[in-house]
Amino acid sequence: MTEVEEYFDGLDADSRDAFRRIRAIALEVAPDAEDGRSYGMPALRHGGRPLLGFRAAKEHLSVFPFSPAAVDAVRDRLSGFDLSKGTVRFTADRPLPDDVVADLVRHRLTEITG
Repeated sequence: MTEVEEYFDGLDADSRDAFRRIRAIALEVAPDAEDGRSYGMPALRHGGRPLLGFRAAKEHLSVFPFSPAAVDAVRDRLSGFDLSKGTVRFTADRPLPDDVVADLVRHRLTEITG
């Protein structure tokens, strides 16, 4: 079992399902991405570089594209979500839209691959 799956398995069912959906979307966009860790959190990595990190908190779930520019690329489509420089926060009850997740990952992948 990978570090990402181990982390997901330790979460409540709703959080686990929300993260697994995001991971599946990310792997559709970046099928060569691998599970690992980055900046101390479970993450997908591509070419040895961090692609998308996952973190659950008491009040929300977060994805980290490790890039303020990636967040900015989808910011206008995330009205009502809590955003910071390199983080997108959401809840299992109010998940991120699939197309936004795909574009967030696509943008980060482009940064990695040049």
